Amino acid sequence: MTQLRALSANDQWLSQIFAAKAVRSGGVVRRQAEDVDRKVGRAALELEVRRRGFHLVEAGGQYIVICTRAPLRILV
Repeated sequence: MTQLRALSANDQWLSQIFAAKAVRSGGVVRRQAEDVDRKVGRAALELEVRRRGFHLVEAGGQYIVICTRAPLRILV
């Protein structure tokens, strides 16, 4: 018998972020750091980004998720 676990509000919020078209196409998603901290916490976002092998940057009060596993190079 398979048991289904109900998604918590945090899980739902993270699932919604990572369901974006930009994620599937290897693009970028941004969220206000204040919103992330209030809804799920930075640690939960970091964990999900690491689980997916993506990159997370914080700049200008936003968390920016670069949705690729390819190496990242900062140019300037």
